[in-house]
This record gives sequence, C-alpha cells and structure tokens, in this order.
Amino acid sequence: MKQEIIDFFYYDLIPAKNISFTVLNLFFMIITLAFTGVILKLIRKVITRKLPIDDQNKFISIFQFIRYIIYVFVFLFSLNASGIDISLFLTASAALFVGVGFAMQTFFQDLISGILMILDQSLHIGDIIEVDGKVGQVKEIKLRTTRMITRNDRVMVIPNHKFMTDVLFNWTQNSVINREQVSIGVAYGSNVVLVKKLLEECVHNVKGVVISKPITVLFEDFADSSLNFSVYFYVNNGMKSPSIKSEIRFKIDEAFRKNNVSIPFPQRDIHIITQKQNEA
Repeated sequence: MKQEIIDFFYYDLIPAKNISFTVLNLFFMIITLAFTGVILKLIRKVITRKLPIDDQNKFISIFQFIRYIIYVFVFLFSLNASGIDISLFLTASAALFVGVGFAMQTFFQDLISGILMILDQSLHIGDIIEVDGKVGQVKEIKLRTTRMITRNDRVMVIPNHKFMTDVLFNWTQNSVINREQVSIGVAYGSNVVLVKKLLEECVHNVKGVVISKPITVLFEDFADSSLNFSVYFYVNNGMKSPSIKSEIRFKIDEAFRKNNVSIPFPQRDIHIITQKQNEA
C-alpha cells in the first residue's frame, strides 16, 4: 500500500525525455498557487481597510491585474522548481517582453502613480490644484489619469505620473479656503493711512471674501513712480478668485476716485542734449 502511494505521487504526467512532471509536482504547484492567493488576499485587505469606498474599488480593479501577473510568475517558478526547464520559453519571449515593456512604460508609470495617490491620499476629489500654470478643481481621479475643471470651464486630463515628477500646488490641502491678494500703487504724497483704510473697506464689502479671517494691508515698497500696497484676504472658493479680485479692483478704483487718491502711471524724464556743429 505504501509503495502504491509513493508510485502514485511519482507518476509521470508528461511522458517526455527531457521533461519530468509528476503528480507530486502538480500538488506542489497547486499548493503554491493557493498559498499565493491567500497572501495576496491578506495584502489587499490590509491596504484597503482604511481607504474610502471609491478608492477601494479603484485599487481592487488594478490589484486584479497585478494578481494575474504575480500568478504567472509563481506558475513559472513552480514549473522551474518541478524540474521543467523554462529557459527556452523565457529566451524565446525576451524580445517580446522588451518591446512590450518599452511600449507600456508610460502606461505603468501612470498606473503606479495612481496607486500611490490612492494609498497616501495626497489628492482628493474637490481639491483645487495648480498644474503647469493652470488652476482647476479635481473632478475625477482614475488609476491612469486625473480630470479637473479649469476656471474657464475646460476639462484638463492629467496623466498621473505628472503628480510624481512635477511640482503640484494643492490650494486646499491645509484648508478649504484660499489666501489671495490684490496689489496697487498710489502716487507719492498720498495719505497712506487713508489708503490702508480704503483698501480694507473695499475688500470687506465684496461677496466671497471670508470676513472671519483677517484682512491685511501691507506697504510693500517705495517704487520708482508709486507707493506700492498689497491687500491680503481669504476667499471661500478658490475657483472664483479671479471674479472676486476683479470686483475688489472695481471698488478700489471707485473709492480712490471719491477720495482723490491718484493711481500713477510710470513716468520718465527725458533730457535731450543737442550739440552745435562746428562751423567750417
């Protein structure tokens, strides 16, 4: 009986001269694949347990693809451990693998970047970001691309690898409100105390400015033709900052006209020197 069991496990399933694949090898392969599946399932649960539902679904979809790749490698390892020479298969497929690798290099960069973004939660739907000088609000985060709506209502599709390689400004990372500023110059001799008061009043009366946050006026510089001021304030929607700042400029212009505060334009003094020609 014992000998029959031994003979059964060492029964050659592939009767070939250079290949030896027994029932024992088959059991080893099944156990290895099953153990791999348990480990992958445990890893998936550990990673996704603290993620939001939407991000969990995104990660699981790409994890399925990664799992298939791991199964292929485990299968090849099992064959090799069973005594089957897979070097010929790998050699014949090397050129194909290299070509596919080059063709999908950027694709995998985007996928890996998308996975990292999901795991570290560095970007969320609704965040206001600045990429390549464009400001917009994130509307959709996928595994390969991120979509945002710019201030002029255009859709900008961003490959996820740009978030890993380029500088990203997340305006709402620390808070949902944004700090903005409006700068202006007044003529020399102007009442700077009055200028400060007018700037504060103009900002305070504009819809969209967060009144509970401080409004700060700074005397920035003594410029060539003007005294430069900047007023700093907070807005509750960074996407509307251009219209809010425009409204503030309208109010500043109106207030300065009523109070005889001049906004100078650059002036230059030109001295023309003429030289009399010597008489012959």
